[in-house]
This record gives sequence, structure tokens and C-alpha cells, in this order.
Amino acid sequence: MKIGTHELSNQLFVAPMAGVTDRPFRQLCKKLGAGYAVSEMIASNVTLWNSEKTQRRANHVGEFAPIAVQIAGADPLTMAAAARINVAQGAQIIDINMGCPAKKVCNVAAGSALMKNEILVGKILDAVIQAVGVGPDAVPVSLKIRTGWDRDHKNALAIARIAESAGISVLTIHGRTRADLFHGSAEYDQITAVKNQVGIPIVANGDIDSPEKALAVLKQTKADAIMIGRAAQGRPWIFREIEHYLKTGTLLPPPQITEIQQIMNDHLLDHYAFYGEYTGLRTARKHIGWYCKGLRNSHVFRQRMNTADDCRTQLAMVNDFFAEMQVHSNHLLFLEAA
Repeated sequence: MKIGTHELSNQLFVAPMAGVTDRPFRQLCKKLGAGYAVSEMIASNVTLWNSEKTQRRANHVGEFAPIAVQIAGADPLTMAAAARINVAQGAQIIDINMGCPAKKVCNVAAGSALMKNEILVGKILDAVIQAVGVGPDAVPVSLKIRTGWDRDHKNALAIARIAESAGISVLTIHGRTRADLFHGSAEYDQITAVKNQVGIPIVANGDIDSPEKALAVLKQTKADAIMIGRAAQGRPWIFREIEHYLKTGTLLPPPQITEIQQIMNDHLLDHYAFYGEYTGLRTARKHIGWYCKGLRNSHVFRQRMNTADDCRTQLAMVNDFFAEMQVHSNHLLFLEAA
């Protein structure tokens, strides 16, 4: 699959998730089989551009190409400016967020709230594409949406047609409305309907949590790619599992405890280096919890791990816990409800 001139290694995308898909996590997913990853959402608000959080989210030093940055906002001019600035800082693809259901985003008429205003959608897409997506140095622009605002107002097809007309390179559709948040099941029939009516590449997103589900969604929707978000939390190897299954029709064995420990060690060391001691210690907790979910006594370990007051101690606790797991088995055989 291609996005603009960028040839991707496969059709497996990492979903942009605030507070999760930072550079260390994106790099890890790409190493473990993802063909493409989009950054955490960066607000187009100029007053936030110099904040530590925004600067960190815009940090792509050493990242595997192509570098894709997601921007969010409700004003065409500021969105165009944000696109230009991120391209100047190394972005090779600009992704526009019109799919985030979070209240703090929708309350400022951004994210999926924009789907209520199709005229404004067109203006934003035109402004961003004119800013970076035309001419000899054109940067491809992608868009992420939901199926609509609520169950009574589904307009993904209308937005898709606006996007195609504007020159959007790729359209990702999460198979829920904004009102659904992450409840219920993704409606792949809505994605299928859009795929059948437009000519631009479509990416299916929502509830893809296994190799078998990935294949089923691709078959049902005829999508050009699939995007995986929550299922990769604590399980970044899901991308190699899906890639193998799509190629061979066979399932890879689950990772051994020793490999999970090594993956997590590499991730945590990169995470600490990226965030520094204070922030790294605290933001690593959710990742550690996800990696350990389902393992024997993981709930007790997580409570103890949260008492660590420096990164070295936290990492030592993690390795002690995994050493204990290896005493029982080198495979994920002792699972429990976490």
C-alpha cells in the first residue's frame, strides 16, 4: 500500500492514541510488524506549540519513515499553519483528526464534532491540502473520521466524498459514531458502504484484536488497510501475529515470558530516556500494567510497582516479577482475570 509516494511495508496501521502512541511506542510497534504509525494528536492552537507536551509529541528523532503527524482543530487557517509547521519539523504525512470522541476535543468543535458541519470539514481539508499537499513538494494528507455523530446522524459517506473531492490520500473510518465512544461493537457495514462508493484508499478501524478478526474485517469491508489501537496496548507483537496470519493462514505461537520481558525492558528504557525520570516513571505505569495484564498475581504486582519512586527501582520490580513468572512457566499458561 502507498500513501502519496510512501510505500508501506504492509497494511497494518497503529492508531493514534493520546498518551499512548508516543515515539517509543510507535517505534516498538513498527519493529514488531506495523507498517505505519500515526503520532498522538497535536492541537493546532498556536498557544500550545511551545508547551513541553506538544514539543514531545512532535519529536520524531530517529523514527522509522514515513513520519505521520496527526493534527486537530476547528479553524481552517490554524490547521493549515499547524500542517506547515509540522512538515517543517519533519512530518512526511499529515493526518487530520475528525474522529476523536473526547469531550475536551469535541467541546471546542474539533475531532468528531466536526462531522456535524460538512461545510467546515471541506474548508479545513482544502486549507490543509493547499498548505502542504500540492506542488512538487506535496505532502500527502489523510483523514480519520467516525461513522457519524450519533446513530441517527451517520454521514461517513458524505464526508468521504468531500474528502475524495478535496484530494485526501487515505481515509480511516472508526466503525462507531461519536456518541458511541468505545461502547458496543464496531459497525463494519458502514465502512463497507463507504468503500463501495469512493475511490480513495479506506482504512478500517475498531475492535480488531486478533489475527482472525483482522482477516475477517478485511474480507468484509474490502478495506485497503486496518488500524489497530487498544489491542496493541501491552501487546505490540499483535502486528507480527496479524502479518504472519494474513500471509500464511497460520497462527504464530504466543510469545514466551522471556521475550515479553525483553520487549518490555527495551520499551521502558526507551520510554525513560524519552520522558526523563519524573514523567517517565509515572507514564510507564500504564504500559507495565498492560504488559502484565492476565499474568499470575499481576494485580498485586501492579499495586506494589506503583510505589516505586524512581525508574531504576520500577524496572527492577518489573524484572523481579518476570523472573517469578519464569519459575512457573516460560509460556503464558497461568492467566487470570486482571
